[in-house]
Amino acid sequence: MHQENNKVKNIAVLGSTGSIGTQALQVINNNPDLFRAYVLTAQSNSAQLIEQAIAFLPAYVIITDDDKYPVVKTALAHLPVKVLNGHRAITEVVTHPEIDTVLTALVGFAGLEPTIAAIKAGKTIALANKETLVVAGELVTDLAKQHNVNILPVDSEHSAIFQCLAGEENNPIEKLILTASGGPFRGKNSQFLADVTRAQALNHPNWVMGAKITIDSASLMNKGLEVIEAKWLFDVSFEQIDVVVHPQSVIHSMVQFEDGSIKAQMGLPDMRLPIQYALAHPQRVKNTFKRFDFMDYPNLSFEKPDLDTFRNLALAYEALNQGGNMPCIINAANEVAVAGFLADRLGFLTMTTVIETCMQKMSFIKKPQLADYLNTDKETRILAQNLIKQMPLAAITI
Repeated sequence: MHQENNKVKNIAVLGSTGSIGTQALQVINNNPDLFRAYVLTAQSNSAQLIEQAIAFLPAYVIITDDDKYPVVKTALAHLPVKVLNGHRAITEVVTHPEIDTVLTALVGFAGLEPTIAAIKAGKTIALANKETLVVAGELVTDLAKQHNVNILPVDSEHSAIFQCLAGEENNPIEKLILTASGGPFRGKNSQFLADVTRAQALNHPNWVMGAKITIDSASLMNKGLEVIEAKWLFDVSFEQIDVVVHPQSVIHSMVQFEDGSIKAQMGLPDMRLPIQYALAHPQRVKNTFKRFDFMDYPNLSFEKPDLDTFRNLALAYEALNQGGNMPCIINAANEVAVAGFLADRLGFLTMTTVIETCMQKMSFIKKPQLADYLNTDKETRILAQNLIKQMPLAAITI
């Protein structure tokens, strides 16, 4: 299958050394007649970035860690690759006229400004950075409409909904149903969670993901962020978004229409499929990924999420209901809390305490602009870091 006019799509892979980025490069490598890795970026993993640059020969390589820049530049000096450094370079390069699609796979708040710059430049966005819409959903979706830009979801849940809505443009949505695996601690109580370790939380039963998103999955914050993202991607109210725990991770999400019919997108838990779907859209591209067999899954089960034990999901619904800069607050607080947990400085349940305290103490802005989002993010991080420093040793799990 070939692109129209045999044009290869130039892809900017922001966060190419992360879980999504590396799998995206597998998709690109498998389809050289369809895609070219035009830009590769990494935060500090210089060794892997160098390997990727040698293999894919992108036009641009960007390392945001200033200390690693000389290493990357020297290693690639003999190749026709421009090596840049710094976050500002990413925001500038994504506007390059040769780029067709920007895959935003950066972790956290860092994805916001490059995504906005790419939208203003008219680039198609393949969005794997849910925080962009969590933090500034109204601003980003308004810009996308203004510049006639498609935002194609890469998260498996939102990709599933996007696929279910194909051909249903004139049929009103009654409900979106996001599925959650339940993570490694499904069914556990607060007493158990108080003592869990980083290694336990990183041991996801179904998905292979980066550390931050894996912790978010364990705490159900990932599902909370997805609820907020879904509101902006699909233009629905928070009352129209349900979450159901589905341990097998075979049904990736569902759409219920006003006649009561439900469409579901199913498949094995493999992130390469939603990545490929977003990059090739509106085409479906043949691949050799392992196929789903119903005989391997004779029983599919569903449960209600435990909002009392896993309170992050409830806090995300609350933030979405309040609107304004509250989702930005919850996102920044969560990023700091997760970093604290991964550094063995914060207990698993205490992450929620940090997030809720920030929601209570930060100034609420009903109609924020970009400058407000940037300031809210900065101030919330400072507050969250100070809260962690004040935590008693009893709150820390080593």
